[in-house]
Amino acid sequence: MSSPKSQLGFDQNQRKIIIGEQQDSELGPLCHLPGSWQNIGNLQGHGWNMIALPFAAGDLDYRLLMNQYDETLTFNLVDKGVPNRGIPDDQSVATLDYTQIINQIAADDFPQSGLAGKPGLAIHHEPGLWLHMRDQLTDELDIARLSSIPHGDAVIALGKSAQSHSGFEIPALSGLPIGVAGDIDTSPYLAPYKHFRDHPFEGVFDPTQANALLQKAIAPLLRDGKVRNTTKLEVRSTAASGSVNNIPFVTRQANAAEMHSTFWIYELTETDSNGNPKLWLQYSQTVILDFFNRKDRPGELIRWPHISINTLEKVPT
Repeated sequence: MSSPKSQLGFDQNQRKIIIGEQQDSELGPLCHLPGSWQNIGNLQGHGWNMIALPFAAGDLDYRLLMNQYDETLTFNLVDKGVPNRGIPDDQSVATLDYTQIINQIAADDFPQSGLAGKPGLAIHHEPGLWLHMRDQLTDELDIARLSSIPHGDAVIALGKSAQSHSGFEIPALSGLPIGVAGDIDTSPYLAPYKHFRDHPFEGVFDPTQANALLQKAIAPLLRDGKVRNTTKLEVRSTAASGSVNNIPFVTRQANAAEMHSTFWIYELTETDSNGNPKLWLQYSQTVILDFFNRKDRPGELIRWPHISINTLEKVPT
């Protein structure tokens, strides 16, 4: 009897779990990811984070925490030919596991709480998987990200990949909460955001223009023709069967309700120490936290964007 095959003809009895290698065609749009990405060279300190947190001791009942960080994002094991059984055809999936580790360089909050933490503090650890659905697609969704967060959150986000030789526009992004009356200049409740807008964190990070530092970092390379190709990986927890699930305390106190993440992977014209094209990775991620009642819509909660951005370089091996 012949082995079952997907629409692409992949032999699903040949499933393999191996160390990932760059340019593995079975990973499709994920093929550049295997290896380690870090804030090295002139990209040190390019990680930035903002998050509003409930704060009982403050006059406003919340504080806005800002972090600058360095990161190691490692993609290691590839699971090839994962079979999802179905009728009339099976689906073939390739997966790539990852581990994200983030260490703080600097932090500040407003109002000040004394809880922002010192340099060197570990502030995030995330194991997960990226999936490339090789066939049997739903709504053209060809990628997915599965994330596990030590705070007690599990995320499934789905999306689409895209390629461009000219790059993609990084959209403007505001971190202002949704559901607060008034604007940043007139609402006392938005004082923490006004503080960091008027006095950007570490002199550069403005929560009302959260993606501006990504745009600034990549603009010279795009302008000077130093980007050969760009891969975009965009996933949302609100797409198809995606979801965010949390432990009860998180749901009750600051419910992580949605996640939207975009990776831009740049293949540069410059080469690394091995003679291969240098690779940069930028990401912008927004997690929506729901907490505190809206005054304008009884029964609904204020939505607080928790935004992280970074620009990383692939470490040659």
